[in-house]
Amino acid sequence: MTSNAAMTSADRQTADWRLAVDIGGTFTDVVFLEANSGRVVVEKLLTSPSDPLVAVKTGIQSVLQKTAVLPSDIFSPVVHATTLVTNALIEGRTAKAGLVTTSGFADTLLIRDEHRYDMYDLQIEFAAPPIPRKHTVEIAERTLATGQVQQSPSTQGLELLANELQDMELEAVAVCLLHAYANPANEQLCAEFLADALGLPVCISSDISPQIREFPRMVTTAANAACMPVIGPYLHDFEQWLSGEGFKGAPLLMLSNGGVVSAQEAAAAPVRLVESGPAAGAHSGAWFAKRMGERRLLCFDMGGTTAKSCLLNDFAPDLTTTLEVARIYRFKHGSGLPLTIPSVDLVEIGAGGGSIAHTDNLGLLKVGPESSGADPGPASYSLGGTDPTVTDADVLLGLLDPGAFLGGDMPLDAELAKRAVEKLSSELSLTTTDVAAGIHEVVNQNMAAAARMHAVEQGTDLRGTPLIAFGGAGPVHACGVAELLESPKVIFPQNASVLSSFGALIAPVQFDLARSMPALVGEVDLSQRDEMLADMRQRGHEVLVSSGVAPEKVRFRYGVDMRYVGQGNEFTVWVGDGDQWPATDEEVVAAFEDSYRKIYGLTIPDLNMEIVTWRLRAWADPDIVEPPLLERQPDYQPKPTHQRQVTFQRGAEPIETPIFKRHSLSPGAQLAGPAIVEERETTIVLRPNWQAEVAEDGSIIAINLHPNHP
Repeated sequence: MTSNAAMTSADRQTADWRLAVDIGGTFTDVVFLEANSGRVVVEKLLTSPSDPLVAVKTGIQSVLQKTAVLPSDIFSPVVHATTLVTNALIEGRTAKAGLVTTSGFADTLLIRDEHRYDMYDLQIEFAAPPIPRKHTVEIAERTLATGQVQQSPSTQGLELLANELQDMELEAVAVCLLHAYANPANEQLCAEFLADALGLPVCISSDISPQIREFPRMVTTAANAACMPVIGPYLHDFEQWLSGEGFKGAPLLMLSNGGVVSAQEAAAAPVRLVESGPAAGAHSGAWFAKRMGERRLLCFDMGGTTAKSCLLNDFAPDLTTTLEVARIYRFKHGSGLPLTIPSVDLVEIGAGGGSIAHTDNLGLLKVGPESSGADPGPASYSLGGTDPTVTDADVLLGLLDPGAFLGGDMPLDAELAKRAVEKLSSELSLTTTDVAAGIHEVVNQNMAAAARMHAVEQGTDLRGTPLIAFGGAGPVHACGVAELLESPKVIFPQNASVLSSFGALIAPVQFDLARSMPALVGEVDLSQRDEMLADMRQRGHEVLVSSGVAPEKVRFRYGVDMRYVGQGNEFTVWVGDGDQWPATDEEVVAAFEDSYRKIYGLTIPDLNMEIVTWRLRAWADPDIVEPPLLERQPDYQPKPTHQRQVTFQRGAEPIETPIFKRHSLSPGAQLAGPAIVEERETTIVLRPNWQAEVAEDGSIIAINLHPNHP
């Protein structure tokens, strides 16, 4: 990806400009791509928490001004990734929503699934449900597991229900009735009545999560309803602003599964946006992995609020059908809210530039998960923050140049950073520099531990796996994290700070559907299966066409969630593509056994297999974007602009370190660590014993000269 100057009028007539926005917890990123040439213009600015659209507008206007492009010159959809939904769920800043369920099931969100994530913790805590018990109401109705409606809601019952909800002064309503995945008739009846009677957005579980297991289905639907009033008005205002400015393309929203859909679809199911930004980053990492021939690569994305890691195998991230948000304990699966939505399989923790350092009850140094965010931000931002953060520590260590932050547009105050860290210094009886180095080391350890733990849960050893580093703070910490993970190589792509936005631009339009219809392999009712899949194809086709895809370009992929009979959990097996079900029973069994063997090392003979849930992915291939390679300059050796004292390790003396400007580095340029490479939106830190070379696409490839892995 390369930078771009202002366009001439002739260029504007033939240009194919594409725009993407990513709202993070601390910064909002904008990427402006000209698809024909691969030229890129970027903007990074502080997120505006009270009104996220303010920063989005400012960022878009900035890139338009830099290129002299008019909104009316942009015909492609404006792609949007966001953490608004994630942050709302984690921080409890959701709307006041109500929940309607079958009589006798109002306590489902509190009972959960009766699983204790720590059986020895007598004071065990769970994440608060997205809709409280006091806003949960019951209605007399019953659908059997077979799909037979035994009792429909009465008109009197619906009227009493509407009156009860009306008195609660709600902003949205979720409807989750027993066995609605098998037959949605009762849910649809309730939703239609309540939407007319209350004039509120209403969502139903048979649309949001038509799958077995009552608690995950209910919590997913409840989370969706609680986020509808958060994301819906924002998307409406964003769409209105784009139209008013003269943009020709409608907005598309990045989903957790790595695809994009229309704003209308996203507003109806905002829970699908939970991992929107991280999924875009993983997609971008996969794009670079293919270009560089790295079949196995660890995406390391560290921003201002969180850090994410995602392992790529065969140039693609793994997908999961469930994810967990708002965990009470960072590494304890089951302590959060399980959401049954398709998502890129990644781990995300509260570790970013704004993560706050503090001491715990034992007097030990801790970093995060609390963050200073964009308001007030780290102490060095001079916006009122006083708590010591990772960014403040990096400034004191010399890793960041206070005067070069965001190209000098947002200078940092080193004195305020020092005052913030000094508060911890007195508590720990250490020097300010040692505390700053400790903060840097602890946050690196946190991120490496999270990535390692996630990989272990997947049965994977990360040692020897290269990293690709992005996000505003990722390039600063990547070499340190790589050393802890025993990784021999780190890739720093161009415009690494805004790589998630770039990933959103190259993502396919994609929508995943799932419906539970349990049956033994070989005993599936084929007519019932084909009717269900036809409905799913029709729904997927509608979503993609409404998102701007030509009808003839829509493609379908099929999968099943399977298990051996008697087991309590299943996993997804993808079995093929096409306009009809593509696999025989023998092929399904073979695919299941192959996956089971990879996961568990064996198969179980003479035991029947059961299909629990049927999956369909509707997608359209994205346009190929190939940024041009940079021109190699013969016998070119980079020259540093200056040097400064940098501390790389706690207890060590600072080292006089050369500083380079990234825009001055051409392909073939070699750098020996310690060295620092600065660009407007981020800083690359090459630690001692690292060596780097600039690749033809502008990426900087760093090699650890003394790796620990075998």
